[in-house]
Amino acid sequence: MIFPFIEEYSHEYSIRLLCQTLEVSESGYYAWCKRPASELEREDARLSAEIQQIFQAHRRVYGSPRIHQVLKERGISCGRKRVVRLMQALGISALPEHRSKPKTTNSDPSARFAPNTLKRDFTSVTPNTKWVTDSTVIWTTEGWLYLAVVLDLFSRRIVGWAMAATEDEELVELALRMALARRQPPSGLLHHSDRGSEYTSNDYQALLAQEGIQVSMSRTANCWDNAAMESFFATLKKECIYREQFTSRIQARQAVFEYVECFYNRIRLHSTLQYVSPDTFEHTFVELMSYPSF
Repeated sequence: MIFPFIEEYSHEYSIRLLCQTLEVSESGYYAWCKRPASELEREDARLSAEIQQIFQAHRRVYGSPRIHQVLKERGISCGRKRVVRLMQALGISALPEHRSKPKTTNSDPSARFAPNTLKRDFTSVTPNTKWVTDSTVIWTTEGWLYLAVVLDLFSRRIVGWAMAATEDEELVELALRMALARRQPPSGLLHHSDRGSEYTSNDYQALLAQEGIQVSMSRTANCWDNAAMESFFATLKKECIYREQFTSRIQARQAVFEYVECFYNRIRLHSTLQYVSPDTFEHTFVELMSYPSF
C-alpha cells in the first residue's frame, strides 16, 4: 500500500525522501515497480492521495468518519473500513496527547442556585432557544489562559467567547455579551451553566434577568448535565490545544480564535448535525424556514 502512494507522489518529491519519510527501503520500492500493480493497488493509491489531502486540508484533525464523509461529498465511493485501513497504512491519526489542567469550577456556597431546567435535553429545533456555557484553561509558558464559551445547542455554533489571564465574573460576562450582541435572542432563551461563582454572581444573574433569559444550572459535580459543552472543550483540546506548545498567551489566543471562528463554526463537520458544519446547518435552516439571518 505504501509503494503505490510513493509512486503517486514521486513527481512532487524525490523517491529517497518519500522512502525515508515512510520508513521503507528504496530497493524495495524499485523491486515493487518492476511488477505490474493490480487495479486494487492503483485505486488504493489514488484514494490514499485523496485521504492525505483531506487530512492536511482540515488541520490534521479529521478521523475516518469525517474523512469518509468528505470523500462521499466529492463523489468518491468507498467503505468506511477501507478508509480506516488506508489511514492506518499512511500512519495518520486524529488522536493527540493529553495534558492535565487545574480545576475551573469554584462554587460559592452562599449563592442561590437555579434548578436544572435543561435536564440534559441538548436538542433544539430553532436557534437562540437554548445556550450552554462554561470555561476551561489553556497552558502557555507564560501561565494559564482562561477561555469562556457560549454555545447554541441548535447548531452547536460557538456564539460567544472571551479569553483572559484570570478566571472571574468579567470573563464569562464578556463571552455572554458577545453572544447577545451577535444573536440578539428573543426573551425566554434558556441559559445553562454550572454552579461556578462566576455564573451565580449577582451582576451576571442581573444581566440574564435584564435580557429576559431563563436560568438553568447543572447539579453539583455533575459534568453530564452540561455534556454538550464538555464535548466541545474535548474537541477543542484534541484538535487545537494539545497539538501545540504555546509560548505566550497571545499565541494561544490566536490559535483558539482561528480554530473557533475560521474552522469549527465554518468548516468542521459535526456528527450531531449529520456531518455538516454549524454555519452550513444554520444557513440551510434560514433558507428553508425564512428565519432571520444572523
